[in-house]
Amino acid sequence: MPVTATPIPILKDNYAWLLRESATGATAIVDPADAQPVIEAIEKAGGRLDMILLTHHHADHTAGTEEVRARFGCPVVGAAADQHRLPRLDDAVREGDTVTLGNATARVIETPGHTRGQINFFFGDGAVLLSGDTLFSLGCGRLIEGTAEEMFASLRKLAALPPETMVCCGHEYTESNARFALAVDPDNAELHRFVGKVEQLRAAGQPSVPSVLADELKANPFLLAPDAAQFARLRAQKDRF
Repeated sequence: MPVTATPIPILKDNYAWLLRESATGATAIVDPADAQPVIEAIEKAGGRLDMILLTHHHADHTAGTEEVRARFGCPVVGAAADQHRLPRLDDAVREGDTVTLGNATARVIETPGHTRGQINFFFGDGAVLLSGDTLFSLGCGRLIEGTAEEMFASLRKLAALPPETMVCCGHEYTESNARFALAVDPDNAELHRFVGKVEQLRAAGQPSVPSVLADELKANPFLLAPDAAQFARLRAQKDRF
């Protein structure tokens, strides 16, 4: 049975993600930076938490980890490469490792660029990608520690996932990303359709995510970049936009 992902709004514009594997009821939380709303959401969903998944070390993704761990007594999974700057890990994982949630399995994908140790989790059963700050809806993460070449390679990995993949990213950045995308690709009809849907969702007070990878591949300028050099130019433009 598939994994489902529900966004939990936290902080200013972050999302933690509550995952549930439907056959067993196993649950996980991704990037619990603000413990109280996360704990409330878990309690409302039944009070079960089987694991915490961390995509990278930034405090706006990890700060509530210890409080959530203490409340539910569950293990924490994160990148072995960042073990020295993450909360204490019970399971330090690398590229190609797997994480089991109930009857579902997630593949660990190393995606350096935003940070050196960023990882993503992909649940094939349910086609759910927890993309952290690597791939955003209509955007991608800033190059804080990595290079444009690294981020381009990371995005190519994600672009190769099944087109029906639900992209569950770490921030509500879609409207601001849309403004940049329209500025650099104004004649893209798929982009205009995408932006129209986003505007409807946000006007109704709904999250703009998750998005669908097939739509991102047609509209996200960073996924449309043909090579690392063009990606680097776009990323530099976005940083000044």
